[in-house]
Amino acid sequence: MSGTGGHEDGEEPRWLDEQEKAAWTGLVSLVLLLPGKLESPLRQEHGLTLFEYLVLSHLSEAQGRTLRMGELAFLASGSLSRLSNVIKRCEQRGWVVRTPDPADGRYTLAALTDLGFDIVREAAPTHLRAVRGVVLDALSTADQKALTRIADKLRIVPDDFG
Repeated sequence: MSGTGGHEDGEEPRWLDEQEKAAWTGLVSLVLLLPGKLESPLRQEHGLTLFEYLVLSHLSEAQGRTLRMGELAFLASGSLSRLSNVIKRCEQRGWVVRTPDPADGRYTLAALTDLGFDIVREAAPTHLRAVRGVVLDALSTADQKALTRIADKLRIVPDDFG
């Protein structure tokens, strides 16, 4: 961007019309407020962040409760560095163990322990109540399908997977 307030390519910005502005401000509101609404009950009742819960939940659903770190980061919509920090904390709590992948030592596996599985099982109803109360109960089946289509179109892959 040049110092004159214009654009390097010389084009004026395409300002948002009313519909675009409504869509954009609605999305920004969801992006900024929704995670806190979903995380608050998890923190209060189980001492978990939303990201920690998502990580543990994905592990709990995986075959053998084990995933490669890269796949887990993708599923939880986080970067490898963020996941590594969370997995380290989960290891310290006895919820997860990391091991080299025996199929390919270049990769690291994260495995959910029995204690970690118990934590997910205890927290799942809290998370489900929040998801239903904050998101799903307000949407019709058609709205849910539309939201799925929109999320798929706007899907962002973390930088270290792009």
